[in-house]
Amino acid sequence: MPQVKPDKMHVTHMPGTSEFAPRTPRCYTLTHSDLNGDIFLSIGCSHDTKETSKLYTRFMRDEVIAELRNEDNQPSMNLHYHVSGGFAFGWAKLRYKIFCHYITYNLQAIRLGDRAFFDANPEFENAKIAVHFHSTNKKYDKTEQRGILADYRL
Repeated sequence: MPQVKPDKMHVTHMPGTSEFAPRTPRCYTLTHSDLNGDIFLSIGCSHDTKETSKLYTRFMRDEVIAELRNEDNQPSMNLHYHVSGGFAFGWAKLRYKIFCHYITYNLQAIRLGDRAFFDANPEFENAKIAVHFHSTNKKYDKTEQRGILADYRL
């Protein structure tokens, strides 16, 4: 399992978002560079469509889209992965296995990148994590529960 390297992480707060607000919904867009290992986290009230519309990202479809919510005092974190459908590089089975391998890494990156928020709002430690795999192949089109956010503290 790769380790999140803080010196390789680049965090951007989108307009209308800071380290502490809004509390929810809080949207995360996580991308990376295969060339230098840098990871890019955008935090906003919505997802960073500018980042996901880049040619390389549209070709690879390996971005992570996540959202932190708090409905009826029940915090939750939802991660979304594009396994197959449309144009995506690789077979569904391979992409699913790769995404599963990186779930811990992705959650640790989100926690690290937004650590000031999580430190100021410890009630989100108990956010239940749901991982949504989107695929045209029914075998890989599913949702898995992955514990709570506190399980992914660095």
